[in-house]
Amino acid sequence: MDINTLRAIVTVLTFAIFLGIIWWAMSRRNQADFDEAAQLPFRQED
Repeated sequence: MDINTLRAIVTVLTFAIFLGIIWWAMSRRNQADFDEAAQLPFRQED
């Protein structure tokens, strides 16, 4: 295994992790949590 093979493996692995994070962030199960978090800067603390 040379360095170029290792680089290719790391690139593919990183891309797969990136796609996994995108899939997780866009899943319907997490949408309510992310919508609530998106409103945090606009909340008024009285």
